[in-house]
Amino acid sequence: MKKIGLVGGISWTSTLDYYKYINEGINQRLGGLNSAECLIYSLNFSDVQNKGWTNSFDLIYNACANLASSNVDAIVLGANTAHLFADEIQSKINVPIIHIAEATAKEIKKEKLGKVGLLGTKFTMEMGFYKDKLKENNIETIIPSEKKDIEEIQHIVKNELGKGIVTNQSKLKFMRFASELIEQGAEGIILGCTEIPMLIGQNDFDFPVFDTTKIHVENIIDFALT
Repeated sequence: MKKIGLVGGISWTSTLDYYKYINEGINQRLGGLNSAECLIYSLNFSDVQNKGWTNSFDLIYNACANLASSNVDAIVLGANTAHLFADEIQSKINVPIIHIAEATAKEIKKEKLGKVGLLGTKFTMEMGFYKDKLKENNIETIIPSEKKDIEEIQHIVKNELGKGIVTNQSKLKFMRFASELIEQGAEGIILGCTEIPMLIGQNDFDFPVFDTTKIHVENIIDFALT
């Protein structure tokens, strides 16, 4: 089994899901008492927030370099937004990064969709690093058109989900955001923040929903057992 290095703490709530799903998946495939061989470098999310995502390269890179020096076979960034730095970090380390957007693009292509809606942090939705990966796979991405909706999504992800707070009011808001993107022409919705599945999932909709946490985990498991 290959050893996985997970950069977590961004936030700790989604890191819990990563650890749980990876170990459950390994055990489902191998049985017995098998579980994942992994190392977790858990960042203090407050440090990231104080610096701001765009100024947090050193924090993310140092975590990756620490894991790489511990002889992991691959690195996982446990947040969609952290992939803002994935390509730059990959150019500086020899350990492969299992990229969440590339894994998601593969799943979207399996469904033969050409246009999807993206819900995530403000940075994931507005910056090009995520949408560009999808565009490389001939997938068009749209995001909420109203600035106030983007700010509302950011607020819920940062101040509620990042602290493990889940409310029905926020769930209904996210269901509305997703449905509006479908009305604007999206054929499916990417849950492009690893905390969003705490609120909504495929069972809430009759159109395809892509849970990036679980998609990412499946690729991690595939790698670990290949």
